[in-house]
Amino acid sequence: MQTAGVAAAYDRWAPVYDLVFGKVFTIGRRQAVIAAEEAGRRILEVGVGTGISLPQYKRETQIVGTDISDSMLDVARKRVREGNLSNVEDLLVMDAEAMSFADNAFDVVVAQYVVSAVPNPEKAMDEFLRVVRPGGEIIVATRVGAESGLRATIEKTLMPITSKLGWRTEFPFAFYADWADKHPDVTLIERRSLPPLGHFSLVRFKKQEG
Repeated sequence: MQTAGVAAAYDRWAPVYDLVFGKVFTIGRRQAVIAAEEAGRRILEVGVGTGISLPQYKRETQIVGTDISDSMLDVARKRVREGNLSNVEDLLVMDAEAMSFADNAFDVVVAQYVVSAVPNPEKAMDEFLRVVRPGGEIIVATRVGAESGLRATIEKTLMPITSKLGWRTEFPFAFYADWADKHPDVTLIERRSLPPLGHFSLVRFKKQEG
């Protein structure tokens, strides 16, 4: 997967994304928003896409959204205007693996169904860690692939197709556990199963203070 290819894939998805994926991920998006609001007020949503989750945030929050696809963000900008979402400070075209924000700039980083779609997931997670403040949280709603068995074989077989559509099917939870283990200042504090079929998870990490 290459960044340009991912951007092109989601440019194509932009007109129909909400119709195709809106209801499927409703519960996961809502749980991610609730967890984010509990963790802090200044929130960065990476891969904000069409902004489908933006109306769910309380107006007391301060939201910045980024996405690799300007076409997706065009839909999000329209949603912000029509919904008068004054708590959305900015929507920016930005690569999740190389963000322009200062270190420790946000209380919370939220990434909904993003990490398994970027070319280099570890780089993206490292960037989330860089821009979240000590004591803040990284909240990830994510596809979780099977570790073994028939489902794992099927997911691996489908990878050449799904990567062209903009995401991975083969993406085990071990990636997140291993990433956290590499960072002494990170604690994996929760993994919560999400629908559909428990093939997705809400994963929360805390950046330690001091």
